[in-house]
Amino acid sequence: MGSLISPQDLPTWVPGRVLSASDGLGWKDVGHRTYLYTGLDVAIPPIDHFMVVRYRTGQTPMDRRVEGRWTRRQCAPGEFSLLTRSEPSHWHWTECIEVSHTYLSDALMQRVAADITERAVADIRLHDVLQARDPVVMNVVDAISAEAGQRGFGGGLYVEALSIQLAVHLFRQYASIQFRDEVPMGPLSPARMRRLAEFVDAHLQDSISIEQMAATLGLGVWTFSKHFRATTGVSPYDYVTRRRLERAVQLLTAGELAIKEVAADCGFSDQAHLTRVMRARLGTTPARMRKDRSG
Repeated sequence: MGSLISPQDLPTWVPGRVLSASDGLGWKDVGHRTYLYTGLDVAIPPIDHFMVVRYRTGQTPMDRRVEGRWTRRQCAPGEFSLLTRSEPSHWHWTECIEVSHTYLSDALMQRVAADITERAVADIRLHDVLQARDPVVMNVVDAISAEAGQRGFGGGLYVEALSIQLAVHLFRQYASIQFRDEVPMGPLSPARMRRLAEFVDAHLQDSISIEQMAATLGLGVWTFSKHFRATTGVSPYDYVTRRRLERAVQLLTAGELAIKEVAADCGFSDQAHLTRVMRARLGTTPARMRKDRSG
């Protein structure tokens, strides 16, 4: 198979007028574009995202070839087509239409599939759907399209939640999952825990989210949280706090940095935050620890 194109490359192969787009909004693993097309006959290379095509205005006979098979339907507003990732396709229509595209990344689909099945996923395929009606799909893709234009408060988080909802529904109704030949995931392996520790230690001074920790291991949040607690006996939040305290103790013992600098380097909001956490968990304070060690 040749190289995959991105959603941003699509106008090269399917020329049309872009009416709205999520480009530059900082969305993660989901994208949107609305196009106005004239009649076209286009062969499209395999794309690196899963795509939902929502028909908005205009209707047209639509011919499409996927997996070597041609399908013909009459596509109209309120209907949608699906195109799976990494599959070349050929489309032919004759009338002017306005459509919105919703793009879901392979990383998102892999994480959601692993979460809902608790198994290691090898491959995901959307069914060959050229024309369908489904109010759940319509409502979600329309909400994503609206957010691209409104750019409301918390838009990235809002769209991420919508994309997960859409992915789960697609898995229920319109997708097949191929699993790796292994048993369901158990506790995290020592190699994975080492990788996670390296990531956390490298980002202690930053705000570390559970999503970032899960992504480091290629897992969804729910699956990661479940198996992380089974492995360590603590929550991801407690684990990160422990690593921060361990680093703080090392730096305080070395005595080269002021306490407020130690707090900043270890990801605490300020010296008072470090003091509260250290008193609660270790029964001492940074100043007392430094004094005791130096004495």
